[in-house]
Formats: sequence, structure tokens, C-alpha cells
Amino acid sequence: MRILVVEDEPAMAQVIRWGLEDAKYVVDVASDGAQGLQMATENAYSLLVLDLMLPRMTGWQVCEELRARCNRVPILMLTARGAVDDRVRGLDLGADDYLGKPFDFTELLARVRALLRRDKVHRARVIRIADLEIDTAARRVTRAGVEIGLSCREYDLLEALATREGQVLTREVIQERIWMDDESYSNTVDVRIGHLRRKVDAGHSVRLIHTVRGVGYTLRRTYTEDEE
Repeated sequence: MRILVVEDEPAMAQVIRWGLEDAKYVVDVASDGAQGLQMATENAYSLLVLDLMLPRMTGWQVCEELRARCNRVPILMLTARGAVDDRVRGLDLGADDYLGKPFDFTELLARVRALLRRDKVHRARVIRIADLEIDTAARRVTRAGVEIGLSCREYDLLEALATREGQVLTREVIQERIWMDDESYSNTVDVRIGHLRRKVDAGHSVRLIHTVRGVGYTLRRTYTEDEE
């Protein structure tokens, strides 16, 4: 497995690199945020170890930009800061875990292994509901064998609905917990649902995406009287 370490302190970067290589990982190192973003964009990594305070681009900015580009590589964020707000900000921007400096290297290895295991399980999953198929590794969606082109947010919305088949997701949950965005317009979710319906349900006798009046949205094979 190939890991990218983005760390501007040469001694720290070398220690992390040697430790990960000793654990049989292939490791690349970037010394600033802009270089890290470029390398993470141009190469396929299994994991990103990302320092928070970096020259040219901060770890926050790198993480936010990767997620905006639909890059779902697992991110372990390193920070010397103890403030809870900094850790929360990183997680809200899309980081998967954090580790405060200084740290015990055995803990870093344990967190790396945990993130890789979790990502492996997720990436191996294919979700099938009726004739809808979602390949979570390739982020590829087909219905009745025909591929459906989705935007980043449309895909995230569809996967969230599919992994919670039969459950109702409110607009607030979609906006704040799935998109990590509580500042967009209140009708943004409704607009995306409309686009998604036209792509997923149009031309099919069985509708999968339903509106539960006064509550939110659900994906299921059948609908009830409260759904549209």
C-alpha cells in the first residue's frame, strides 16, 4: 500500500517515513501543502498523513480541496495544537482521524491500520437495490445495466440514501452531516434531489427515490401513503 506523508519538518517527515517503510508500506513525502495536493491528485494513494500547519497551503486547505474534487483518500491529520476547535474543523472538512503531536509511533501505526481496514471494507462494497447498482470503490452507478453520470454531491447523496435504505434523511442531516455544509441555501438539497431523480428514476416504472412529506427523503423499492 502506498502512503503520502505531507510534513514540512524534515526530521519528523523522515521518522514517519522510516517507520512506515519498516511496516512494509511504500511512502512518498511532500514538504508543503501545495506539493501534497498535487501529488495526492496525480497519484493513487491508500492513505494521506497530513500535517495541519504547512507552508503554501494548510492541511485544512489541502483536505478541503481534495474533498471538493471528490478525492476520498483516507486522511490522518497531524497537529501540534491541542485546541478542540482545530481538530473539529479538520474532521468537518473531511479528515477521517487526527493525532496530536508529539505522538507515540505505535499509535500512529495503529491508526493507519484502522483507517486502511475501514477503507478496504468500504471500497469492496457494491450496493444493489432493485436494478440499481452502486460500486463504492469506483464511485460508479448503473441502473438496469446503464451507467449514470453523477456530480460529486449527487453521488454522495445517492450513496448516503442507499446505505440507509428505507430510512428517512432530513434535509438538515444531508446538508450538515453528509455534505459537511451548513451554509448553503435551504433549497440546495431539494434541487439536488430533483437532479438525482431525473437521472436515477426517469424512464423506469419503479421509482426508488421518495419524498416523505414534512420529513425528508428516502430510497426504497416501495413507497407508503406519506411518500411522493
